[in-house]
Amino acid sequence: MTRYLNIQAQSSWLKASPLMNPILLYDGVCGLCNWAVQFVIRHDLDGQFRFAALQSEFAQQLMLQHGLTPLANVAPDSVVLIADGVVYQRSAATFQVLRRLRQPYRALALLHVLPRRLTDWGYDLIARYRYHLFGRSEACIVLPRGRVAK
Repeated sequence: MTRYLNIQAQSSWLKASPLMNPILLYDGVCGLCNWAVQFVIRHDLDGQFRFAALQSEFAQQLMLQHGLTPLANVAPDSVVLIADGVVYQRSAATFQVLRRLRQPYRALALLHVLPRRLTDWGYDLIARYRYHLFGRSEACIVLPRGRVAK
């Protein structure tokens, strides 16, 4: 299981320090989400992304810090990217992640010019059936050292 931070010990850090790296919050038990995290890790040659499962205390606290009410504003089937003080969800988060990767994946971010309703509809369709198509695990993946959001 992914090592999560002790939120009480880190709460002063959350308030005092701006987040230096983009943080991707994902469904830690979703097979597709875990594959996507591994994909980003393999193709993020600059090591800029940090990751936390939506189910973690750290992610819950981070969402609160950014004005999101966990499990109310953020559906468990939504990926959330917090980068440069901006919160992106669903297809917008996906495009922002792609934009931060190197080519050829960066080129896929050009799909953001499609209507947001259309891209979110596609995102929601895949998200609705992701457990059926990609499975569900009982535990979060173990992330490489230095990739866990701190």
